[in-house]
Amino acid sequence: MESDHRALLCAQFCLDRKALDMKVLHISELSSLTDYLVLASGTSDRQVQAIAESVRLGLKEKHNLAPIAVEGMNEGRWVLLDYGDVMVHVFQQEVRTFYDLDGLWSEAPTLAIPEEQTAN
Repeated sequence: MESDHRALLCAQFCLDRKALDMKVLHISELSSLTDYLVLASGTSDRQVQAIAESVRLGLKEKHNLAPIAVEGMNEGRWVLLDYGDVMVHVFQQEVRTFYDLDGLWSEAPTLAIPEEQTAN
């Protein structure tokens, strides 16, 4: 599976759980860390956890892909799912604002997320 397709699938799994302020940033020209960042927000720790779990289970069950690492799931304030070429960050809004990854990677091109489509 191509990196851009995986990133968009992650975004759709986030949207399936009503994630807010979705962005998919293509950062491969700006960093060797990863190719794509998927940024999403939730309104509570439970929603952040549900969004992250939707991505993790969706990729595992439908595409047999497991993350290399998962951080922050217990707290539910900022969850990171690392798939190597794609990193998914799910935040509570105040945490997202404080760390401002959107601003840090503002030069990165964004991928359009298809509307009215679900990953399920």
